[in-house]
Amino acid sequence: MNKAEIFEFFRRLAEDNPSPETELEFGNTFQLLVAVVLSAQATDVGVNKATRALFRAVKTPAQMVALGEEGLKEQIKTIGLFNTKAKNVIALSEILVRDYGGEVPADRDVLTTLPGVGRKTANVVMNCAFGAETFAVDTHIFRVANRTGLARGKTPLAVEKGLEKKVPQPFRVGAHHWLILHGRYVCKARRPECWRCPVADLCAFKPKSAAPKGQR
Repeated sequence: MNKAEIFEFFRRLAEDNPSPETELEFGNTFQLLVAVVLSAQATDVGVNKATRALFRAVKTPAQMVALGEEGLKEQIKTIGLFNTKAKNVIALSEILVRDYGGEVPADRDVLTTLPGVGRKTANVVMNCAFGAETFAVDTHIFRVANRTGLARGKTPLAVEKGLEKKVPQPFRVGAHHWLILHGRYVCKARRPECWRCPVADLCAFKPKSAAPKGQR
């Protein structure tokens, strides 16, 4: 895609959804961080089911530390890899209490030093909590960026760097939400729903899939 096509690509996605947001449920920045850590190799729907009761009781790192690893495991046992995730969440909560006054630092490099927090997680927190122009490349964004030709790359980091270079204003803060939602609901992995895609004519993917019988 050239610059004009990329601008039009995001303009259309923005027109369909002017205020995109993460589908993870949270009440503050700490809860967002926890939810994103828990969402690794899990669905947002599954994470939200597990965290609703948890987040009613636990709103701060200190409260999470008080809950303890075993107590957290009981709350999140429906989520994949819950043993490791519980260990990481308690450990990062202890660090936030000890070193950061119970606050989540607005610094991607610092965030990635916390247990269980990789670059993608840090990018989500920076974007959703602090309005940073970061691009958290998950499986949906990786697929959409490569399939459409928006920002091709063999690794998530390569795609992230491509998006950093190519995504124009005023779409940079919302871009990762639009791409995730587009990949989750339209540009699906097994069969992209090209017949209802608002950017199909800008997309490099061939051949375009047709609507199933009954939806034409």
